[in-house]
Amino acid sequence: MARHVQTHHPQVRWWCPPLPASPQQAIELLLHGVADWPKGQMAVMGSSLGGFYAAWLSAHLACPAVLINPAVQPSRDLARFIGEHPVWQDPAHSIFFEPAYVQQLEELESQPLLTRQITLALIAKGDEVLDWREMLARHQAGQVHLIEGSDHALSDFEHHLPQILEFLQLA
Repeated sequence: MARHVQTHHPQVRWWCPPLPASPQQAIELLLHGVADWPKGQMAVMGSSLGGFYAAWLSAHLACPAVLINPAVQPSRDLARFIGEHPVWQDPAHSIFFEPAYVQQLEELESQPLLTRQITLALIAKGDEVLDWREMLARHQAGQVHLIEGSDHALSDFEHHLPQILEFLQLA
C-alpha cells in the first residue's frame, strides 16, 4: 500500500509508524501523530490488531477506515500470548507482551464504536487466526467485502487494492 500511494498518489501524506506493544501507548502515538491532520480529508487503515486500532480511531475521529481481517476482541485473543515474542516485521527483535496490555485492550474494547458506517472491512473466510463470523458481525454496519478463501495476511492484497482505492476515493 505504501508503495502504491508513494508512486500513484504522492500528494497523500502516508504515515505507518511502528507501534509499541502497549495498546495504550499505540493509541496515544496514533492520536498524537494525526492531531493536526484535517479529519475531513484523512483515513486510517489497519490489519489484524491494527484493524482494531483503525476501527477505534475511525469511531473516535469520525474518519473513514479500511479494516483488513480486523481483530474484534483482541484482549481475549492475545491473553494467551503474554511473554516475549519475535517482532513480526523483524524477527531479529522481540517484544514482551505484558498482562497489563490485556487490560489496556479491554479498556479500548469497552468504548463504543459509533461511526462504523464509514468503514470498509475486508474479511477473509480463510483467515486462520481470527473468526470471520465475528469480524462480519462486528463490522456489518459498514461496507463489508467477504472474501472466499485467502488468509489472515490477505496474501492476495493486490487483488483487493482497486476496491480499497475506490473506498478511499483514490481511484
